[in-house]
Order: sequence, then structure tokens, then C-alpha cells
Amino acid sequence: MEKDGFSDGDEHGYDAIVVGSGYGGSVAACRMSMAGIKVCLIEKGRRWEAQDFPTDSFKIMSATRFENRNLGVSCGPKDPLFQVYEQDDSLAVVACGLGGGSLVNAGVMLPTPVRTRRNPKWPKEWERYWEICEASASSMLRIQSVPTKFPNARIMGELAKEDMEETFQSSMKLSVNFDLEESPSNSMKPQQMGSCLACGNCMAGCPYNAKNSTDKNYLFSAIQARCTVKTECQVRYVVRNPDDICKEERISRKRRRRWLVFFNETDYVTSDFVIISAGVFGTADILFQSQMRGLKLSERLGSGFSCNGNNVAYLAGSSAPLNAYGLDWKQLLKIPFQERPGPAISSSFTSSLGFTIQSAVLPTAYPYLLFKGINTYGWPTGNWFLHGIIDKLKHMLSLKSSQAMILNAMGYDESDGKITIDKDTNKICFSPPQDPLLQRKIEVFQKLSKKLGGILFMSRFRSTSVHLLGGCNASSDSSYGVCNPNGQVFDLKSPNSVHPGLYVCDASLIPCSVGINPCLTIATAAEHVSRHIVQDVLRYQSKKGTEFVDKTFDELPDLMTYSKLDSTQTSSVVIKETMRGYVGGMPCGAYLKMKMNSQNPKVFDELNEVIGESHPRLRGKVGGHVVFKAVEKDKLHVIDGEVDLCQVDKRTPFTQYMHYRLLLVASSGSRYILEGKKILNPYLFALYAWRESTTMHVTFKKISGSDSKEEMMKLKGELNISMMELLKSVITLEGCGRGRFICLFLQTLLRTYILQVPRGRRGDVTPWEIYQRPYPSSTLHEIKTEDGFVIGCRQWKCSQNSWRHEGEKKLNPVLLVNGHSTESFWLPTEPNDLVRSLLDEGHETWLLQPRLHPLNPSNNFTIEDIGRYDIPAAINTIRELHGSHVKVHVVAHCVGGLSIHIALLGGHISATHVVSLSCTNSSMFFKLTASSRFKMWLPLIPISMVILGKNKTLPLFETLKASSRHRLLKSIARIMPRYERCTCDECEVFSGIFGNTFWHDNISPIMHKWLNKENLPWLPMAAFPHLRRICKAGYIIDSSGKNSYLIHPERMALPTLYISGGRTLLVTPETSFLANKYMKLHQPGFRHERVVVEGFGHSDLLIGEKSNERVFPYILSHIRLAEQGRNGAVNAEGRKYSQEALAWSNDLYEEGYGRFGCWVSPLVAVGLLLLLFLFVFVL
Repeated sequence: MEKDGFSDGDEHGYDAIVVGSGYGGSVAACRMSMAGIKVCLIEKGRRWEAQDFPTDSFKIMSATRFENRNLGVSCGPKDPLFQVYEQDDSLAVVACGLGGGSLVNAGVMLPTPVRTRRNPKWPKEWERYWEICEASASSMLRIQSVPTKFPNARIMGELAKEDMEETFQSSMKLSVNFDLEESPSNSMKPQQMGSCLACGNCMAGCPYNAKNSTDKNYLFSAIQARCTVKTECQVRYVVRNPDDICKEERISRKRRRRWLVFFNETDYVTSDFVIISAGVFGTADILFQSQMRGLKLSERLGSGFSCNGNNVAYLAGSSAPLNAYGLDWKQLLKIPFQERPGPAISSSFTSSLGFTIQSAVLPTAYPYLLFKGINTYGWPTGNWFLHGIIDKLKHMLSLKSSQAMILNAMGYDESDGKITIDKDTNKICFSPPQDPLLQRKIEVFQKLSKKLGGILFMSRFRSTSVHLLGGCNASSDSSYGVCNPNGQVFDLKSPNSVHPGLYVCDASLIPCSVGINPCLTIATAAEHVSRHIVQDVLRYQSKKGTEFVDKTFDELPDLMTYSKLDSTQTSSVVIKETMRGYVGGMPCGAYLKMKMNSQNPKVFDELNEVIGESHPRLRGKVGGHVVFKAVEKDKLHVIDGEVDLCQVDKRTPFTQYMHYRLLLVASSGSRYILEGKKILNPYLFALYAWRESTTMHVTFKKISGSDSKEEMMKLKGELNISMMELLKSVITLEGCGRGRFICLFLQTLLRTYILQVPRGRRGDVTPWEIYQRPYPSSTLHEIKTEDGFVIGCRQWKCSQNSWRHEGEKKLNPVLLVNGHSTESFWLPTEPNDLVRSLLDEGHETWLLQPRLHPLNPSNNFTIEDIGRYDIPAAINTIRELHGSHVKVHVVAHCVGGLSIHIALLGGHISATHVVSLSCTNSSMFFKLTASSRFKMWLPLIPISMVILGKNKTLPLFETLKASSRHRLLKSIARIMPRYERCTCDECEVFSGIFGNTFWHDNISPIMHKWLNKENLPWLPMAAFPHLRRICKAGYIIDSSGKNSYLIHPERMALPTLYISGGRTLLVTPETSFLANKYMKLHQPGFRHERVVVEGFGHSDLLIGEKSNERVFPYILSHIRLAEQGRNGAVNAEGRKYSQEALAWSNDLYEEGYGRFGCWVSPLVAVGLLLLLFLFVFVL
């Protein structure tokens, strides 16, 4: 799912916002979207796919959030599938997710009973089109009859005939797909819909996509009609957009919307219409919170709450063939369709006593012990809890006396429950209605348990409900309801007046118990309300002159996209600030929450920090509240606020202002403006810095309506932040960019008080494009080495400057040897890579592709094999092609440098065949950073070899097939610490294995993409054990660990160039220092150079965007001098001086300069790596 919040594309808002996606919200979103209205549906929960639903007890417990109102505690995930509320003697369960309760209910669709529609509380306005709306809802939900009687239903049917007098069986219809083949009439059905397998797991979410939940019909149609869906976004409250305040720079009058929909104290989106469909508790919570922020609502808000007479029991230990346990996919294969449990509920029996009994299947995911003693009591009394445990064992052993089922009763309670809000905790509280039929339901449960045998486990709660209704009851009179029958929320300004554009469209509207499963009733009421919403929106927009385009499905893309709000943007910083003081001589306190960098900082960053203009990280939105009891007894909530901590006035360029502007609203509906400034004046440098930065000069005024004769109130005063409150603000600073924010803020103070630099502007930076030219053609030679392995060597022939004058000797070719696996020389994305640079110089260029190259990897080799077989074979091929008189320049990197030194010092090639040697970050020595050395000290590589097994080539591309061993190793690599992290998975895995090999800011984005997405599909790792030995030794050794090479310095009779990066990564500059010293001591007759290039790390020496300007000139110059025969031989006196100097010289880069220590200390690095190792491989 795409992770983006409400971005700049949402700044002009929507025609309508729907909050919630159950049977109410999905209907409203669908009908408006199909009418051409710009709709955004916001869902608190996440999107659940069929494979996401829990299939065992652990998963369902992990997907459930518990809230105990008595104890004031809650536990569970933030994005649960089930939310369980417990208060006093009541338990309520609601569903969270895109689709609401339709995701996990039984899908029972029964018409609204006549008794319900004759209830005095039932709105008479609904009756006119009720059958039409009910038929429309039935069609969209694709209601179907149960095709067969399953064991559970058969048993219950027999009992109803024999022992349950005065009952009749209701015709069962479900929003479940029983079709074996796709019906031509259902052209809008999502392609992934499956057919019911009668597994009985409906109430944990259908794992086979057979349930017609609202995300597969109403929401599917809405999305096809271009409805925007945003998940994991919880709406907190809605506020009417101020009529008398219009910020021209933020919202123009042409696009201004009527409502602000808030997700927290600072983030909101605007809309002309808001349809609240967040469920009974969710809708009540939003309206209560909105009421505290000035929304005038009926006093009946929260009244008329009904639990639909819901009670639940559990019958266990029965010997009757109930088959009411859900089946997993393995069990489905063994049991015929008609003998399976069936849908969750496939039988329903209504008693003349006024309630309905339904038997239900217990899903496999449900923890049975919750029904056997934890939240229940047993009947008959006795050792019922022990019996529950024994019954569980019987069920596991598949014994006959282990049958069980759920019993669900629904009826008509008094609908006199109450929903309230605790203002101290901002939590919803509820008390259930009275249920006069409770005792009769229990008696029927007991009668059934006697007939079927076993033990009846009754819920210990007076009300256990999954069918919550009411709280925002629909009524024609505002004295008896919160909304009118069309769903419009009443406004208390005048009798029966409504808030324009504010609707409720869910189960909250239902004013009484339904007596049966209320899903179809809710959807029908939503259809009725949606008809009026669409008419209202179109009427409103026609007055505004907005054109509507009727959308048909044929014109729309068949693409379902979702996004979710990212509440923790990496660039955001949240500051909590508390200030107290006196305004107008009266005590006042401001408790603010500032979200800095609410605007996108990219423009500012790309302009290279415009001088004088406040950084976006120093500007932001403000939420929170103000306590000013002399004016309002309740809190004044901030509904719109902005802050700029570095505002500059052109008239006073040396003065810095911290500007606050807050729009406040009281529960009475009154609105106020609080405007404050902290004035930072560099008088006597920072002498008054504390007082100025902690004192805000405030102006407080009340906003009067245009028709109000109330006298304008305007008060002035000061608010201060104390030392303790300032420390709290710093300690409670939130956000990933807080360090950057503190630095920026301190910089502004430094500039204001110490440097005293005036603030101004600088010109814009013009972006430039990278010039790219076609890559020269090449020839790939396949070479068979002495040990029989086939390697590759790519040849570029020089097309220019090959002969400078007639008879002049042709320049010697250059052999390039890469590091481990990755390409460093042949870079198609770079206009001036080393291959092109050498061709421009007139050198024929060869690129070795040894046995560690991704194109021809080996599963069993060492670095010694490359130096012993691959490099000699390549040089011999070049000399055979051009003649034995030809010598070769060698440029090697990293492991390639180790290999060429093994080849030379091991006598596998003669120095007389090599004109010059240039190595980047490698030599006969190989010195690593502290963290890299510690990684090599740990047994990570041996463990990796064990994990890899026989196949020691690791696939890096995400698109490549990887074994479980490969996936495990890649997972371990991802969590390894490194200097820089990256969003590219291939880069993360590679750097987790090696450590960072380049600084990201040194290479171009196109180079980074090519390097990780095209260049390195496979990573051969067979040579890692040998590489580990070399790293631990610090110099080249053979595969058995013996020093077989450094003892032969006489074989290195050639000029050398060793280059290191000054901004150390992986390999330290000590590598080139020791090599240069070694060569000068043992081969003083040749020219030996050593260069440390500042700002570069490891491979970015060759692949960096500026490598052709800062690195390649050293290599090309070294090659030129070698071509000219200037090998740098010195006289005896000079050699003596050099040797004496080398005896006491030290490396300038040895002590921490540009090394790991300047980023993280080696001790810290070692400690972190040790902890990580213990966590991964020991714990």
C-alpha cells in the first residue's frame, strides 16, 4: 500500500469526505462517486486482504485491541481487526478495516422486521422508499440463499420443531458468494472473488474471498468512479471553516471549503460535505470532540444507544453432530461440502417471545478458552472450567463428545443506553440499555443445552454485543434526535435547523433495536440518506457553478489504489510548549503542540538555502488549547494555527521574530484570535536573549459575527515559558529531524545575537542536465584459464589518437581489474568514466571479468585463484594479440588490487610485462575501519557460508528467485549497521554484507539506480573466507593463511600509484600509506606515488560524479609518465634520504582524520556490532 498522507494534491480539499467504510460509509461514497462528485473516503483501519485474516489463536489475539474502561488501560496493536471495549457489566466488539464490520460479520442479510418499522421511534420518512432502498442494497451486496442445509442448521431445525414451541425459521440469506461460476450479470464483481467453501471462518474474516463485504461491491464501485481512499487515518473531529477569516495565501475564495476534518491537532483536510460513518462509538466520539470545539449539537447526542438485545453463549461437549468448528484448508480437502460447518450462521429461529436465536460456527482462529471460563460462567454449575479444558483436549483428539457451537440471541431492548465522553481522558464511555428479555433468552439457551448435552458457557456480561445501534438517532424533531431522517446533523441555532454539509450515515441513525442482524437495515438506511446527500451536493455545486461529469464504468481505469496517512514524516518535528502569564491582567495559559515543517522543504533545499528566508523546518502548524477562564470556563481549542520561529521584517533585517497566530474556539461556539510575537533584538549581543526568547507579547481578541452588535474585545499581555517547561519541551521533542531542527534554530540565534548578519535573498539556482554520449562498441573475449575455468575480457579498440605521428610507438593497452563483483570502470550512465577517459587518451582498454564477476561466477574459488589464473590469462591474451613486446598498464580496485599484487608477488606474471600499476583503495596491504575489522573478527562469514550451503552465489535483485537460505542471509544483511542507509533494497543488502562502499552524495541518482538495479544481479561469495583471512591479517596471504607474497618484494619492479579516499569508508588510507612505504623501501629505483583524495570513500573514487575531475587525472598522469619512460629513478643520495625519512614518517591520515572515528567512535561501533551479533545468532 502506498504510504503517503494528505499531500499538496489535497490542499484544495474535496467535494465530500466520508469517514468510515462500513455499511454506511461505503454506500455514501459509492453513490456520490458515481454521481461525479469528488469524494475522499477515510478509514481508521487498514486494508485487509484475504491472506491477511487471522487463521489461528495467536494471530487473532495479535489482531485484537482490548480497552478496559474500568481500569483505564488498553493493549493491542494500533491497527487491529477487532476492537473490544469492556465497561462495567458490558462488552462490545467492533471491527476495524476497510469494509468495517462487513469484514468479520456473518453476512446475514434479513429484511427489517415489521415490528421494528412500527416502533414509534422509527422515522416515518424512511417508509416511503424503504423497499426500493432495501432492494438496491440487496442487489449491491449480492445477497444469496444458502444452497444447502449444513449439519448445524439441520440439528437446530429438528430441535425447533420438537422442543422450541412458538418459533418459526427465518429464510436465511447471506452476502456470501455461493456461485461456482462467474455470473454474467455481475460484471462489476472484483476478479479476485471466490466461492464459499463452507469452512465456517466467516467471523474471523473470509480467507477465501467469498464474502461480499463492502470493499468488494460498494467501495469497489466507488474507487472505479475515482473515489480517493485513505486508510489508517483516524478522524478526530470536524470544525466549520471560519466564515470571517480567509487566508488568501493558503485557500482562495473560489476553492474555499466549508468544513475542516482533523486527524490530529495540526493536520486536516477540507471539504464542502462531511459524512460521518465511523460506527456507533466512532461517530459519537467525533461529534463529542467536535462539540468541544464549538459545534452546536443536540443534547440527545449519545442517547438512545441500543445493543440490539444481543447476548452470546457457547455450548461445548455435545455429542450431537453439530460440526460447528471452523476448518482449515487441510481439513476442507477431506470433508464433502454438505458435511462442512457451512457459513458462520446458516440458520435463524425467531420466537414469539420477541427474540431471535441463531447458531454459529466457531472459527479456527478463535481462542476457545475465552468462551470456556475466562469471560464466561458455566451452567450447570460445578467444575465447568476444568470441563472446558478437558473438552479442548477431546476436540484435539477428534472425539465424538467434543462438538460445540456458538448461540447468539438478538431481541428488542429498551434502547435507553447512553454514550458519553470523559473530558479528562477524552475516551468514550457507555452504559448498555435495559434488556427485559434477558432471562427468557437464558432459559432458551439452557433448554437447548439440555437437549444437545454438554455444558453451556454463558457470557458473564449483562450485554455482549456486536450489533451496536443508535447514539445519533434519526428523528424529525431535534428534541428527540441528533439528525433528521435524511442524516443531516441538527444545529441548535433554531429548531430543526441543520449544519449545512454535515451528515451521519451509519448504524448511529437507527433509533431502536432491530431484533435481527441489522446489516441490511443499516445499508438500507444508508441508501436512503445517500439519495439526499447526492441531491444536496449537486444542488450546492450548481449554485457555485461547478460542472459535473457523469462517470461511467467503461471510462474508468480498473485499478484500485489506496494510500495511508504517514503521521511520522521524517522531516517533521513536534514541539510541546507551555506558556503562562497574564493577558488583560487575567491569568492565561497556552498549552501548544507545534508541528514544524508541515510544508515540503524540498524547494528550500534545492535552492541551496535561501539566505534570510526562514527555513521550512522553522515554520509549521500549531494545535493544542488555551486556558483563559476569565473569558471561557472550558478550554479554548486551537483549530487553526501557524508559527514562524524566524520571521523577518524587511524594515528591521537584524531582528528576528517568533510569530504565533492561533484561531481558538470554545464549546460555546465563540471564536478568538491569539496573536503573539517573541522579539529577538541583538542589543548588547545576547545579554537579553533568555528573556526575549521566552517572553511572548500577546494580543487576544474575539471574533464577532458580521451581524453581531457585540463590542469587539481586544486584550494584551505577556506569556512566559519557565526554565522547567523549556527543559520539558526539549526532552519531549519528537521527530526524526529534531537534531536538524535544533541546529537550525541555534543557527538563527547565533546569526541574530552573535554574528548579527542581516537577512536577505539570493538568486535561484538553475538546474542542469547530465550530458551523455553513446558508449563505444566493444568485443567480449572468452578466455580459458590454466585451471580450465572460462573467464571474460572485454576489449575497446581506440578509434582516435592511436598514432600521433607516423612511426611513433603505439600506446600500451590498459587492463582494468574490478573490485568484488561490482563494476567500477565501465559505466554506461556516466559521460566520463575511466574507460572513456582512457580511450580519449589513446589507449586500447581491456576490462577483466574474472571468476567473481556476476556473469560467470564460480562456487569454489579464492582471491588467490584470480591472481594465479585469471589475471595471467588476460595479460597473455593481450600480448598474444599485440605481440610479446607489448606491455600492459594495470588499473585495479579493491579486491582487484589484492589479486594483481598476488599475481606479481607470487610470480604468476612478470613485472616486465606491466608498464605501470595504479590501485584504488587496495594494495598488498588491506587495512579496514574499526567496524569492518570487528565484523571480520566475528564469525559472520563462516556462518554465512553455512547458511548459503552449496550455492554460494547470492541473488541481489528483488526480481530474481531466491531460496530460503538466500532470503535468510539477505535478511541478516539488511539489519547490519552501516554508515548510510538507503531505500534501495539491493543497496541495503550489499552494504550490509560489505559495509558502505561509497558515499551516496558522491554518485549521481542515475548511477545509483544502474549500479543496484542493472549491474549486479548476483553476488558470488565463495571467496569470502579467503578475503576474511586477508582482512584479519591486514595484508595479502595465501588461501591457507601463509605469508607467501610480501617476502618477494623484488618481483614488484615497476612504478606504482596508490589512491585512497580521505572520507574513509571500508578501507582506510593506511592501506595506500603502507604500500607506498613498502615500495619506496624495496623498489627505490621506480616512481611511487600515493594520493589521498578528500571527500571520497571507497568505490566512489571511480564511480563518483566528480571522479573524472578529481581522481582520474592522477591515474592518467601516472600512465602518461610511464609511457614516457619516466619511472622516477633517483640517485644514491636521494635514495638514502628517502629511506631515512621513511624510517620515521607517519601517515597524516592515520589518527582519525576522515575515518570512522569522526562519525561514530570505534568503541561504540564495536559495541553495537557485538550486540547485533548476539541478538541475531545467539538469542
